[in-house]
Amino acid sequence: MSRKTARKKVILHERIHILMRNAISNARTDPVLAVRQATLARRLCSRHRAHMPYQLRMLFCKQCKSFIVPGISSRVRIGRSNIRSVRTTCGLCGHVYRKILSPHCPAVPKPTC
Repeated sequence: MSRKTARKKVILHERIHILMRNAISNARTDPVLAVRQATLARRLCSRHRAHMPYQLRMLFCKQCKSFIVPGISSRVRIGRSNIRSVRTTCGLCGHVYRKILSPHCPAVPKPTC
């Protein structure tokens, strides 16, 4: 990769982070602007064939492709079964994402004698 393309990639990722940060902060006050900023960030990634970071990718619904903000346009719940997980439900289409956190382990370790 040449210096020029590497520099372009750095600028691209900076712009994506700025747009997504602004979209998250504007989600409650101006949802139309927030959706527009998130859509622009997603289009930048697809136009320049760059991968969006995982934390930012999770802010888009995999089914309806809309911008979802936890607590505003989606519902986040913690699983109460043996498998610890976080469930995120899209507020627009109702699609549920399950993120398994870790295998079940006891809170207090058993003493070994």
